[in-house]
Amino acid sequence: MRTILIFKLYFTSFYEDLPEDVQKKIDWTIGLVRDLPRIPEKFFKHIEGTHGLYEIRVQIGSNIFRIFCFFDEGNIVVLGNGFQKKTQKTPKDEIKLALKIMKEYFDEKK
Repeated sequence: MRTILIFKLYFTSFYEDLPEDVQKKIDWTIGLVRDLPRIPEKFFKHIEGTHGLYEIRVQIGSNIFRIFCFFDEGNIVVLGNGFQKKTQKTPKDEIKLALKIMKEYFDEKK
């Protein structure tokens, strides 16, 4: 259904530092984003107040992880930065970084 694209090392550097069980759950969740026609909001949600920024949502026990992403050409999902969520609200600095990565991607694509 969709193609997953990793842009530069933003996602990879986050992912490689995680324990294997977390990596497996992230892989499984990304598989849902890639394969399901409609992704449940539990796993994939638009970030309010942004134009085109989404988060892939991963939970393992009480640990919550988020991976920011965005679409390109309709069915390409570009992975940006990821982080472990430790508060109720998503940190504004993480959203700013994700928006910067999205801009960088589209600027370089031109």
